Amino acid sequence: MYRDGVRVSTPGSLADTFRELRDQPDGMAWIGLARPTEAELLSLAAEFDLHPLAVEDAMEAHQRPKLERYGETLFVVLRAARYLDALEEVDFGELHVFVGPDFLITVRHGAAPDLSAVRRRMEDTTELLKLGPEAVLYAILDSVVDGYVPVVSGVQNDIDEIETEVFRGDPAVSRRIYELSREMVEFQRATRPLVGMLHALMAGFAKYGTDEELQRYLRDVADHVTHTSERVDGFRQALADILTVNATLVTQQQNAEMRALAEAGFEQNEEIKKISSWAAILFAPTLVGTIYGMNFDRMPELHWMLGYPFAIVLMAVVCTSLYVIFKRKDWL
Repeated sequence: MYRDGVRVSTPGSLADTFRELRDQPDGMAWIGLARPTEAELLSLAAEFDLHPLAVEDAMEAHQRPKLERYGETLFVVLRAARYLDALEEVDFGELHVFVGPDFLITVRHGAAPDLSAVRRRMEDTTELLKLGPEAVLYAILDSVVDGYVPVVSGVQNDIDEIETEVFRGDPAVSRRIYELSREMVEFQRATRPLVGMLHALMAGFAKYGTDEELQRYLRDVADHVTHTSERVDGFRQALADILTVNATLVTQQQNAEMRALAEAGFEQNEEIKKISSWAAILFAPTLVGTIYGMNFDRMPELHWMLGYPFAIVLMAVVCTSLYVIFKRKDWL
């Protein structure tokens, strides 16, 4: 509970918070919930007259960033992000914020952002906290956007490493590109709607009488979000280009391997041709010698005076003929 920018109490339950807020009409309640139960949200909805659609969204995570106004209550969905150095990946959290005339409710799904740091910062800046729930909403927006900076830096380092791995021929780089591309899709879904949300808030400055100091702060946050969104768009394009280059390099490597395999097969075929040719040449005299080496008494050429020279000449003629034939076919 806050009054004039100063914490006046820390109620131990929602019921105590509701009671103190009724007793202090000029106070402000800042209620923070992490993965709340349905009963807790329904009690908040009954006390602060929250819209059922907003309450239903707050019960479920995986909502897209958006800004909705239900009467005097503003409902904001934010996607926070943090970079995990050990795992080299981006972890996303989700934050739902209800902003009313005298209350601010945060419903957090995930580890990010660190709202305790936001609370300490606001309590150290009394003049800003005096401006009420809208000032707290600014601080939360600023914290979420500031949390994108180390994520952008970490992703840039990952992309630099991936480029090195691609040209080094690391076989695991394709999976890393795919996983980082998916994270950039999620990052883009977190940042791109936020640009429109902040512009919508700025468009309502005059209508809702937003303090001049808050206007300057929100414009600064909008500039940072726009810059981050542009960087994320650039990361997605860079990863798409890297993936194309990697596919080209992989194809070239496969073509080179296929070419080497084909050349090896061609050389093997040439060797087989040579071996087959010489085997055929050597088979001819073996065949003639085998026939004439059979010990039959009634062979026409067995007692012929020219039988031996004839066999030798026959072997030479067959071998020479085969050699000439294979030579003309470039088998030898």
